[in-house]
Amino acid sequence: MANPSFVYRPPMSPYLRIVYYDDHILVADKPSGLLSVPGKADEHKDALIGRVNHVFPTATVVHRLDMATSGIMVMALNKASHRHISKQFELRQTRKRYFARVFGNLEEAEGEIRLPLICDWPNRPKQMVDHERGKPAHTRYQTIQREGDETLVALYPVTGRSHQLRVHMLALGHPILGDRLYAHEKALAMAPRLQLHAESLCFAHPVTLEAMTFNSPIPFSDYVTRPLV
Repeated sequence: MANPSFVYRPPMSPYLRIVYYDDHILVADKPSGLLSVPGKADEHKDALIGRVNHVFPTATVVHRLDMATSGIMVMALNKASHRHISKQFELRQTRKRYFARVFGNLEEAEGEIRLPLICDWPNRPKQMVDHERGKPAHTRYQTIQREGDETLVALYPVTGRSHQLRVHMLALGHPILGDRLYAHEKALAMAPRLQLHAESLCFAHPVTLEAMTFNSPIPFSDYVTRPLV
């Protein structure tokens, strides 16, 4: 297992930040360090869905963010909404934008990564590139700012594999700063947390079908984002 010495210390302030809710959906801003759903161990029971359920008992998770990743998550408040939004994720009808600080200077202004991923089972939960057994994974990226030994990048996942953005950036030779699973020693020491944030999420409301976009400011950069179109 990777990181056997890890101790779970979920952030308590803010305890819960709800961005939006109505009768059908809820959008929350998850902090880094909080699980999306509970783990198996008793000490891993505190999770975003549990905190939400204290206020909205019918809320269910439609998608997840890694524990170390912060940002926007949508939840369903009834079964019909869950089915509808889940289908949007399955059919890749949602649009997502993440921001990350990565090690080194990314030379290309933009590009895409198509590298299949599979669980690195002896070192789980780590994932790895495997061209024979891996599932297709596709990420688009855009260089935003270069400064010193790092680059701020916008990441647009087309697929949603576990740890996709983290492994794809590692494969480019630019691990995300503060990544306890994948960063080398220097990149790990350059940030106190994983520098990956789910900044924008766009989807259709499950009842009105209205296009909805939700944003969360990048907690580790003062870069002013533009609307995701």
